[in-house]
Amino acid sequence: MTRRAVTQQYPEKLPELPPRSRGVIGLFEENCTVCMLCARECPDWCIYIDSHKETVPPAAPGGRERSRNVLDRFAIDFALCMYCGICIEVCPFDALFWSPEFEYAETDIRDLTHERDKLREWMWTVPEPPPPDTAAEEPKEIAAARRTADKRAAEQAAQQAGQPRAGQQREHGQPGEQGEQRERGEQRERGERAEPGEPGEPGEGNEP
Repeated sequence: MTRRAVTQQYPEKLPELPPRSRGVIGLFEENCTVCMLCARECPDWCIYIDSHKETVPPAAPGGRERSRNVLDRFAIDFALCMYCGICIEVCPFDALFWSPEFEYAETDIRDLTHERDKLREWMWTVPEPPPPDTAAEEPKEIAAARRTADKRAAEQAAQQAGQPRAGQQREHGQPGEQGEQRERGEQRERGERAEPGEPGEPGEGNEP
């Protein structure tokens, strides 16, 4: 209210858009597995996907051949799109992203259906995600992977140092409460089996 209104000199000077502007949708087709989730969840049915199956040879001799989907067409009709972002949210493989590009006007409404080549060009204008919050809680998957890696590193360090683990110490008869009890039981059995007059462990009937 305290400043004068200034006309932005567009298109000579481009506007400064917010970092999370919803301009167009960029496609990173290397991540697309043709799962069709984006097309099924789109409320406007403005996503068109075509694909075919290819047989992949086994990775190792004697293995089984596998089939995979190959993307042939990925197009979005921006004349129907309402920029809800559902397709980006449901994509499980991070193949769709918001791009701040907004200069895609056409003189014919039929030209607003952009194919995957154009969507890939918009992918390179997608801004980098903000850095993670340092005070945020670590994801459970990363925490579990970190614990497993630390455990394996500790085991490898113990093996390299030549120190057997606790389970191996018990198996090899290291001193302990169970080992002492087992030893006493064996001595008692040997003493009971010794006959009178025979040299050996003291038992019933043996002379001191």
